Amino acid sequence: MEQLFLDWLKEYGYVVLFAWSILEGELGLIMAGIMSHTGDMFLPFAIFVGGLGGFAGDQIYFYIGRFNKKYIHNKIRSQRTKFALAHLLLKKYGWPIIFVQRYMYGMRTVIPMAIGITKYSSRQFAIINFISALAWSSITIIPAYFYGDELLDLVKWIKAHWYFAIPLIILVVTTLLYNLNKFEKNLIQKRHERRNSVEK
Repeated sequence: MEQLFLDWLKEYGYVVLFAWSILEGELGLIMAGIMSHTGDMFLPFAIFVGGLGGFAGDQIYFYIGRFNKKYIHNKIRSQRTKFALAHLLLKKYGWPIIFVQRYMYGMRTVIPMAIGITKYSSRQFAIINFISALAWSSITIIPAYFYGDELLDLVKWIKAHWYFAIPLIILVVTTLLYNLNKFEKNLIQKRHERRNSVEK
């Protein structure tokens, strides 16, 4: 079964990479870097396809924010804190947040939608988004390409010691999510405190 999946991935690798990059991407980009290292993918094309998928995904979310108001209103109700944080970051840092948001867990879909709600130029967003997507793809794929052997050894170690690796991964991810959530709450709290001080 595992060999069948690997054969399928090798045959349709670029299609999988493009689709994966639309949805989230980092793991798919790392896999593309490893496959470029083993010769199953062509590195420059893998970078371009991964970047194109990331670009397409954020464009979709941007236009959802701009034209699908009903969906956005429902989304804001369920993720009010994240949308408030997105607007706060956009107001504070401006266009560079389009670069940074790709590495912010849980915010990659929210920030493009939040920008789409505003009057931000769709043309300017597309240009910055395209450059950002290619940079994101390059920064992730190229190290995986150069350290392909080490990553393959790590995968083999995880498979051989899954009983130790899985709890460790869960612990790392849980800690990361906890700290990100704490960071978001602190930013929102500071914003409320500033508003209250101005009103007084």
